[in-house]
Amino acid sequence: MSITVYPVTDPVSEHGEGPVWSARWGGLRWVDMLAGDVLALDGTTVRRRHVGKVAAALRPRAAGGYVVAAERELLLADSDDLDAPLRPLGGEAWSDPSVRMNDGGCDPDGRFYIGSMAYDAAPGRGSFYVAGQDGALRVVLPEVTISNGFDFSPDGSLAYYADTATGRVDVFDYDPDAGLGGRRPFAYVDPERGQPDGLTVDAEGGVWVALWQGGAVHRYDPAGRLDAVVALPARQVTAVAFGGDDLGRLFITTSALDVDRAEQPQAGAVFAADPGVRGRPVLPVAM
Repeated sequence: MSITVYPVTDPVSEHGEGPVWSARWGGLRWVDMLAGDVLALDGTTVRRRHVGKVAAALRPRAAGGYVVAAERELLLADSDDLDAPLRPLGGEAWSDPSVRMNDGGCDPDGRFYIGSMAYDAAPGRGSFYVAGQDGALRVVLPEVTISNGFDFSPDGSLAYYADTATGRVDVFDYDPDAGLGGRRPFAYVDPERGQPDGLTVDAEGGVWVALWQGGAVHRYDPAGRLDAVVALPARQVTAVAFGGDDLGRLFITTSALDVDRAEQPQAGAVFAADPGVRGRPVLPVAM
């Protein structure tokens, strides 16, 4: 099945990533990662606030406010307002300036997970972490290369994860006490069709995967079979999230890094599609 997309912003980002819809926020937020900015879509207007050298990922907090993963630390806002003051939680997680945070997400019990990668994407330099209430990070997966998409099945029993360099999406069993276990391949992406980047899971258990250098989003059914393709006019497709009042709209971020805008004039825009399936509310952070 092929699904049509349409732009909802101009090409406003150098490296758009990490879209999140929260009704509490009044809509969509995402990051311009390497500009260090968080962006918000207010009707047809894009608002922007700077948080540091890197803005890697964000999620709403269950008690109000939101968390932002910056270059090497987590930042907390106590209000949902985009321009709310930010305070560090736990300090810098590491001192190596060649490694930064990347994509992240939450488990059904409110724990925040964040990945890392080397700026030069050197193999095995990254990790996948879970944060404690004090912001301290514990390694869940060592020696990853480009830690990316992370989301859960509708019943919360399975977690999906992409280390982009592997060319596949993996699935884990999830237990509230034991955490993630039983890692195994879920879906492989033909290298000629791109590399798996951000992902989200819909209400039917379908896994939607953004394809970096693939100009598309793939949907895989719960058995890992490809059953829908969303083609985009930008090749560097980075991440996906469901939103809208009924969670029936799929938002897609794209990147303009090292892109010839004469060839891809819409690179860096946010796109949307109406795929005929609904998403699930974003899992909030309990911190």
